[in-house]
Amino acid sequence: MPLLHKIAGVVIVCAVILGLTLPGDRRGREKENVAERVAGSAGTADAASARKPGASPVPGGSGSPSASATPTGPIPAAAPGAAAVKANELGQVPVLMYHRIVKKPEMSLDRSAKELYDELTRLAKGGYCPVTAGEFAGGRFNVPAGKHPVVLTFDDSTPGHFTLDAYGRPQPDTAVAIIQQVARENPGFRPTATFFLNKELFGMEDGPAAAGLKWLLQNGFELGNHTMTHPNLAGMSEKKVHDEIGGMEDRIVQMTGAHTATLAYPFGSVPRKEKWAREDGGRYSFQGIFLAGWRPSTSPFDEEFDRWNIDRVRSEGKIKENDCTRYCSTAWLEYLDKNPDERYISDGDPNTVTFPKPAEDRLAKEYRARARTY
Repeated sequence: MPLLHKIAGVVIVCAVILGLTLPGDRRGREKENVAERVAGSAGTADAASARKPGASPVPGGSGSPSASATPTGPIPAAAPGAAAVKANELGQVPVLMYHRIVKKPEMSLDRSAKELYDELTRLAKGGYCPVTAGEFAGGRFNVPAGKHPVVLTFDDSTPGHFTLDAYGRPQPDTAVAIIQQVARENPGFRPTATFFLNKELFGMEDGPAAAGLKWLLQNGFELGNHTMTHPNLAGMSEKKVHDEIGGMEDRIVQMTGAHTATLAYPFGSVPRKEKWAREDGGRYSFQGIFLAGWRPSTSPFDEEFDRWNIDRVRSEGKIKENDCTRYCSTAWLEYLDKNPDERYISDGDPNTVTFPKPAEDRLAKEYRARARTY
C-alpha cells in the first residue's frame, strides 16, 4: 500500500490548497452539482476539496431510506428529558477515517495502536457512542440521551485492522482488539466500527478471510465496500467502475451471504457519473457513500445532508502536515468540545429527532413527522 498512501498524501495536500470549510462554517452555503465539479478536477481531489469554498452538494437519490410523509402543523414539543440534556440532533457528527494501524507509524496516514487506543478512550470519556456507517447514512441509530454519535471507519482492510489468533480471538493491538478493550474499560462505549474492504482482506487467505468476515458480522462490526483494487474512479469508464465496486461486492457476498450498505471512494475520488457508484442492478445498491474529506458530517436529518457525499475526518494529531492543526480529528474534537451547541446531542429516542426551535429551518422535510422541539 505505500504507493497508495503517497497518492493519498497528494490528495490531502490538494484538498488543503483548494480550501475547505473552516470549523463552524456550516450554514448558508451555495448548492452546486458535485459530480460536475469532480469531473473537472482531473480526479485527484476528493469530493469535499472539489467543491469551491463554502459550497454544498445537491442531495441525491430519492430521499433517505427512513423518510416519513411530511405532516403539516406545528412540530410537537420535545420530551422533558430531551430538553434537559439540550438535545440537538441537527448537530455535526465526526466520521473518523483510519488507514493502517501499526506499532510504529511509517507513512503519513498510519496511526499507532497506542494512538488509536488514546483517541478511542478520549471519545469514550467525552460521551461519544459509535454507530455504523450504514446506520448513520440511513438515519436510524440508537444513542443514549445526552451522548454523541461517532462513526469509526477503517479503509483498505489491512492486517492491523483485524486478524484472529489460534483461539479465534482478535490479535492484540489490532483495531478490533483495541475497540473491544476500550468498550470493556468504558461501559456504554459500543464496540463497533465499519471496515471498508479491498480484495486483500486483512492479509488472509480466502478461507480464513471468509471466517474472519463472518466473525466481524457476528460480533457487531460492519463491512463496507472500498472496491477491488483501490483505483481512482474519477477517470474510469462505467464498466470499470461497475467491475471494481461490483467485483468487491461479489466477493463479500460470496464469503458472508450478505451485501454491504455503504461504499467509501478510494482517495475520495468520485466517478464521472455518481449513479454508477450508487447501484448496479441487483449487484449492489448502497444507502450511502463516504468521501475522504476534512470536516465532520452534517446530521442525516439536516437539509444539507447528502448521503451520496458524506464527509469524513482523518484521524491525526494537531500536526502541521496537511494542515492537521485545523482539519484532522484532534483539532475537530477539540472544536466540538468548545462549541457543544454545534455538536449532535442525542435525545435518547431513535424514533424522534429533537433540536432547539430556532434550528427548525434546518430540518430536512422528510423527517418532520419525527421532529420535536424545545
